[in-house]
Amino acid sequence: MTSTTPGAAAQSSAARARTASAATEDGAATPSSDVPPSEITERDVPEREVTVLTRPGDGPPPVVTTPEQLERAMSALRAGTGPVAVDAERANGFRYSQRAYLIQLRREGSGTWLIDPIPFGEPADLSPLADAISDAEWVIHAASQDLPCLNEVRMLPDRLFDTELAGRLLGYPRVALGTMLEELFSIRLLKEHSAADWSTRPLPADWITYAALDVELLIDLRDRLSAELDSAGKTEWARQEFDALIAGASVPPEVRPDPWRRTSGIHKVRNRRGLAVVRGLWLARDRIAAELDRAPGKVLTDLSIAEAGADNELTPRSIRGIPGFRRRVARQYEATWADEIVAAQALPEAALPPMHIASDGPPQARLWASRDPVAAKRLARVRERLTKRSADLELPAENLLTPEYVRRLAWRPPSEISEETVDATLAGYGARAWQRDLTVELITPLLEP
Repeated sequence: MTSTTPGAAAQSSAARARTASAATEDGAATPSSDVPPSEITERDVPEREVTVLTRPGDGPPPVVTTPEQLERAMSALRAGTGPVAVDAERANGFRYSQRAYLIQLRREGSGTWLIDPIPFGEPADLSPLADAISDAEWVIHAASQDLPCLNEVRMLPDRLFDTELAGRLLGYPRVALGTMLEELFSIRLLKEHSAADWSTRPLPADWITYAALDVELLIDLRDRLSAELDSAGKTEWARQEFDALIAGASVPPEVRPDPWRRTSGIHKVRNRRGLAVVRGLWLARDRIAAELDRAPGKVLTDLSIAEAGADNELTPRSIRGIPGFRRRVARQYEATWADEIVAAQALPEAALPPMHIASDGPPQARLWASRDPVAAKRLARVRERLTKRSADLELPAENLLTPEYVRRLAWRPPSEISEETVDATLAGYGARAWQRDLTVELITPLLEP
């Protein structure tokens, strides 16, 4: 294993990748990364040397924090050519919001730019930056994770290429960015800061290097996967998937009627009074977390809330016996927790939450056999056929047709079953045209009783 430094800056990213994949520890040549995987056998490929990418080819870029720096970044990106690699870093598990705390961009001819959106407003309006690259295809890995926070700062692409989703459509078993770069280019990215608190300021130097490396080879990966999609006849599938991601990015997420019911450990609560305690504590914690901009679990853990709800002898003082309530932040709000417990215990029976709420969707699949044996058999038939079809197409079954759509269709198929009604039903759920083209004719006969 070797590591690369700015000494390789004269090479393009693609050239570094090809060099890395063509060398072995003993100097023997291996098949180039340009050779399709189907033409390489295990016998052909000796163990390859993996190159660890430790620094961007042009060195770590400065972080853009002022309007003047942003103007320079926009001018450079506007003058660049080809697709733009885009990534965003959040503070998952540390902050209440899902906002972007750093945005990375890279384009041929303009280099890499790291934008700190925080100095530009809360939330920032970075639409001029989006306009500067509106002519380009944006390349994002796992775009469903980054598009919502990019939309918050008014940055959405007109054209998108999602390298993670492309990998799934091509049947790659592991589609993490680092894994794909290592498999295709024999280059390893160091990922030790992927779960860091990116709201930290100033950003440490090694974090800046990590952030820049995340977009260093993204366009090269896009080019490789695009060629494979073409060869596999899956380019149109990918285009429809990418367009759906863009269309859905600006749609607000559905608000759950009782989000507190997803509290981890709530299954231990056996009565409605306990559920009222859980509800009160959860909602209070959510208000506090939003005010502090801290992840709710950093204020009070789910398991602590569930333990309180499951305690039939609970009192405002006895919560001190639950470890989570003794944590530093939780102790500061002891009076709040006590008020919520008293309020929940004072509720009349009619005001207590029900143990279960009705759902418009199908039940969990494991319950189907007892609730509707005919629907259970229908689901099993459809799943079996889709699993076989997805294997033939070399892509995951969940990408061939979204599992939730399959459950809803099998639980309550159209009253009149035909290819037309099944197609219309799946389209109403959100299934793309390519998915319906490949599945409707296949599964329609299986929906009959």
